[in-house]
Amino acid sequence: MLLWWIGNVVLLVVIAPAVVFLLVRVLLAARTVDRTLRDINAVGTKMVSDLEPVPELLKTESYVSQTTAGLAKYGAALDKIL
Repeated sequence: MLLWWIGNVVLLVVIAPAVVFLLVRVLLAARTVDRTLRDINAVGTKMVSDLEPVPELLKTESYVSQTTAGLAKYGAALDKIL
């Protein structure tokens, strides 16, 4: 019976505070993650407006290829002249 009481005291004095301490640390970490996710969401929402002109890059690529083809023809013509 004495060992039972010693075990109970050890449980209350050592194990219970350790469990409470670890639980508090986990809850603090979870709150930090929540704040970080809110910040990431805010930045991501702002970033969407920066990505609106991306479809215009396809037109730009087309213009670049047309210009490159024209410059190649111009260079070939200069080779013939010179």
